[in-house]
Amino acid sequence: MNVERLKYVIWANDMDRALNFYETVFGGEIIKRSEVISEVVVAGVSIGIHGGGEGNVTWTGMTFQVADVVEGASEVKTAGGVLTREPQEEDGEPPHLAMCRDSEGNEFMLTRKRS
Repeated sequence: MNVERLKYVIWANDMDRALNFYETVFGGEIIKRSEVISEVVVAGVSIGIHGGGEGNVTWTGMTFQVADVVEGASEVKTAGGVLTREPQEEDGEPPHLAMCRDSEGNEFMLTRKRS
């Protein structure tokens, strides 16, 4: 089998709001826009966003590694996302994890590379 492309698909109740979230927070590049399915590329990975979501909370398994989890968590909230676990220091080190939800209820993690 020749795999042409791989993408991860999440749901959105409001397509424009979802695209804006991933473009604003993660610097995503929107490569396809429609009401049914759109695509945004973040760090070289395609995320398909399928319309028709009902706003339910869904664990995605997506993790976005960033340099500063506290700053990233702030950007998530500013863009309409929520934190379900605030960044916390561990063993005297800066926070390495925040649990988040995007504007559509899709859960993901922000992480920092540990020393």
